[in-house]
Amino acid sequence: MNNNLNAEQLKERARLLRISILEMLYEAGSGHPGGSLSAIDIMTVLYNNIMSHNPKDPKWTERDRFILSKGHIAPALYAVLADCGYYDVKELKTLRKYGSILQGHPYMHKTPGVEVSAGSLGQGLSVAAGIAMGARLSGKGYRVYCMMGDGEIQEGQIWEAAMSAGHYKLDNLCAILDYNHVQIDGTVEEVMDIYPCKEKWLAFNWNVIEVDGHDVDEIENAFINAQEYKGKPSIIIANTIKGKGVSFMENKAAWHGTAPNKDQLEAALAELQA
Repeated sequence: MNNNLNAEQLKERARLLRISILEMLYEAGSGHPGGSLSAIDIMTVLYNNIMSHNPKDPKWTERDRFILSKGHIAPALYAVLADCGYYDVKELKTLRKYGSILQGHPYMHKTPGVEVSAGSLGQGLSVAAGIAMGARLSGKGYRVYCMMGDGEIQEGQIWEAAMSAGHYKLDNLCAILDYNHVQIDGTVEEVMDIYPCKEKWLAFNWNVIEVDGHDVDEIENAFINAQEYKGKPSIIIANTIKGKGVSFMENKAAWHGTAPNKDQLEAALAELQA
């Protein structure tokens, strides 16, 4: 599936997906809006214009793989998958409900399009590197994408995976860092500073691309750069805003894992529909 949407179409698609994210979180009464809203522009570009995938055949062997390491932003992934046609958009209203195919964190055995179950932070890049290595050993041409959070890369396992992927020159692997500077307990700089981020990944022998994570043209060009770069894995450091699109949520740690109430939902939708 490749829709080849232009910039305006991508922006509009992302705006509508932000609305879906907030509505499903309101229905659930719990969940994570901040990171879902910061990452949705990246996912919109990836699933519409970059990845080879087939909603009618989620297990198509030649598909590109997307690993959501920061599993708590599952609402963003669920909204994108529904928009692509992996399941009916009506399922979004069942988020976190008992028996739903859309649990609070991605669950590969229930949700079409989910490659790997996630929840415990720091594990996704290891899984992605393993899948990328498997593709190379079996002569497959698919690519592997892995989205991480900036608070997440405080985990040591991320850097073991980074060292391994750099050592084995896994150029079919592309990591994405949702660098919104805010985690559940405050700013990343206050909790455990990851600066200098770019230099760390360069030292681990990665191709590093920095972008505005809300500029769809920059995002798309970064993914193309990563596809064409040979001899190293690539990481796109996407500078984003936590809660992007809803003014009272932006850059606020309180919105890391708090669902909006009715009044807050109405205020947020008024902004997004303006």
